Amino acid sequence: MYTIYYGTNNVAKANFMSNVLKNLPIKIKGLYEIENIDHNIDECGKEPLENAKIKALHYYGQINAPVFSIDSGLFFENVEYKDQPGTHVRRINGVKLTDSEMITYYSKLAEKYGGEIIGYYKNAICIIIDRETIIESDDEKINSEKFIITSKPHKKLVEGWPLDSLSKEIKSGKYYHDINREMNNNTDEEFNKIFSEIIEKLILP
Repeated sequence: MYTIYYGTNNVAKANFMSNVLKNLPIKIKGLYEIENIDHNIDECGKEPLENAKIKALHYYGQINAPVFSIDSGLFFENVEYKDQPGTHVRRINGVKLTDSEMITYYSKLAEKYGGEIIGYYKNAICIIIDRETIIESDDEKINSEKFIITSKPHKKLVEGWPLDSLSKEIKSGKYYHDINREMNNNTDEEFNKIFSEIIEKLILP
C-alpha cells in the first residue's frame, strides 16, 4: 500500500478522494493528521494549475513526503467578467467566506442573473513525489460537468461543500441532494490513470 498526502485540511475533501481512488493500492491521508502544518499560502496564481503547484510545493516542503494538491476555478456562462469567481471561489473581494456566507453570496449572484446560472469547475492537479518527480495536469477531461447554481438553497448542508446546497443537475433540473448522486467531477478516470502510472513506476523493479 502506497501512502500519499492530500494537500488539504478539509476532512470531506480527503474522504472524497479516498473514495475516488478506492480501487488503487493507495492510502490517502489528509494534512489534518499532521501537527503544526502551516496552511497560510499565498495562492496568487491566475489559473488553477498555478495554485495547485504552489500548494503542493508548500506542503511538500513541510512534510517531505509524497503529496498532491488540487485547485479549481469556478466559471459561469453569460456572467460578466467582474462577477466570475475564477480561482477565488471562497475568497470574495479579499475576504474568505464561511460555508453559510458562500451560500448567501452565490444565491444572490444567481438571483442577479435571473435566478439560475450555469457553471463548471476547471480543475488542476499537481503531484509531488520528490523534487525531481512532479506531475501536473489541467486537462479538460478533469473539468466538472456543467451544472446549475440556483438562488434558492436546499435545506441540506454538507460541511465543507456549501455550493452543493445550490447545485442542480442540468438534465433533470433537480438538486443533486435530491437525486442521490454527487456532481460528476469527471476526475475519477484521470486520477486513476495518473496514480496508476505513479504506482507502476514506484513498485515495479
